[in-house]
Amino acid sequence: MATYSANQFKPGMKLLIDNDPCSLVSVEFVKPGKGQAFTRVKYKNLISKKAGLEKTFKASESVEKADVVETELTFLYRDDESFHFMDQATYEQTTIDKSVVAENAQWIVEQDVCTVITWNNKPISIQPANFSIMEVVECDPGLKGNTVSGGTKPATLETGATIRVPLFINIGDKLKIDNRNKEYVSRAKEDE
Repeated sequence: MATYSANQFKPGMKLLIDNDPCSLVSVEFVKPGKGQAFTRVKYKNLISKKAGLEKTFKASESVEKADVVETELTFLYRDDESFHFMDQATYEQTTIDKSVVAENAQWIVEQDVCTVITWNNKPISIQPANFSIMEVVECDPGLKGNTVSGGTKPATLETGATIRVPLFINIGDKLKIDNRNKEYVSRAKEDE
């Protein structure tokens, strides 16, 4: 199994920390005036979904690479217990329990291409597409004269997610949503 020394760490790397696969969020190399250099990392546990965890490694320490596989799959539909995805190359369908999708369920819509992370041949995490097109199903009505530079109001999307949108957005509008920061980007164009 491949290992990395602490001075090779980079954000986004997948490592085994405390026998669980984890994704590094931030890496800081510290060389104090006195004593040995070390690397401080913030990471997310991919099994428990806990984020913001921190750990410090001596410069001489090495950590085993997590043997995770990232596969891009198209989201087809959901039922009461699971989400169904398909590999566009092989047309093979994969069923993933809703507990694995967890909080990302409200950020994926049918036909989105998601990244499914598997460890030991078992799905452990889903990353939604960077952008999704979603319809507004509930919001306060827009008023005449509301402009882009005005304020914002809450809007509920077709998946149940609630985001802040400009005042001119109405029920039935299709919006482009940035799933990385969970924010409104623009109205969706006809060809999207």
